[in-house]
Amino acid sequence: MYSRPKTLDGAVHVLAQDGGQILSGGTDFFPALGDRPAPDRVIDISGLTEIIGIRVEPDHIRIGGLTTWSQLIATPLPRCFDGLKSAAREIGGIQIQNRGTVAGNLCNASPAADGVPPLLALDAEVELVSGAGTRRVRLADFIVGNRKTVRRPDEILANVIVPRRLDDATSAFLKLGARRYLVISIAMVAAVVKMDEAGRVAETRVAVGSCSAAARRLTALEHALVGVPARTGLGEGVLPEHLAQLSPIDDVRATANYRSDAALTLVGRALEACVGSC
Repeated sequence: MYSRPKTLDGAVHVLAQDGGQILSGGTDFFPALGDRPAPDRVIDISGLTEIIGIRVEPDHIRIGGLTTWSQLIATPLPRCFDGLKSAAREIGGIQIQNRGTVAGNLCNASPAADGVPPLLALDAEVELVSGAGTRRVRLADFIVGNRKTVRRPDEILANVIVPRRLDDATSAFLKLGARRYLVISIAMVAAVVKMDEAGRVAETRVAVGSCSAAARRLTALEHALVGVPARTGLGEGVLPEHLAQLSPIDDVRATANYRSDAALTLVGRALEACVGSC
């Protein structure tokens, strides 16, 4: 059974009544099938215009779940979103960026999903809609493992909510792969740095992807940097123990030790990039 509801309420109703696999941009959906046939029930939500686009509201910025990465790149946003836009440009090629959606990237929950670390660094929440109502979940709590989330089978990720308290912060995203473009990362880092009036770090957020089953914030490092002068050399304060929350693995792209070393270097460089643009 294939259905293409026209409204979010209609999609939620079909999902509650019949269940099924949600299809949005399709850039993860179809490759994941391999040689297998499509599921018996597919709910194509790509036509739900009410959850496409970005709205700037007084306290937060609302990114519709079906917003594509190309749309996000083209939308004027506060400077703290520069890191997220840099990550968006790394998601496949232009064709993938034109079709792939923010919600799809998050719900696919790959450890190497480029969109996750910068959204973690922005303290993003996800808005999940079902027949039972709407609930918000911190992105840090939404992805719980390799391709595992807390989304229930009857829920649709309708929006990503980013609070606006970091609007004037600087941000950066760095990714290491076996080649420059169209590559799954060995390690990637997103950082956000907010200065106070004295030129010191007031707040910082650092998230690392591809070095654990799910991207993780480096909370010990974030606390250690508060009050430190926000100037060149900030990255030199990053120590191996600040990355203790990570659990890299050996795979075909890199060893765990290489990932750890790469992440340490990338974190320092991302922080330097942030203070360099302050």
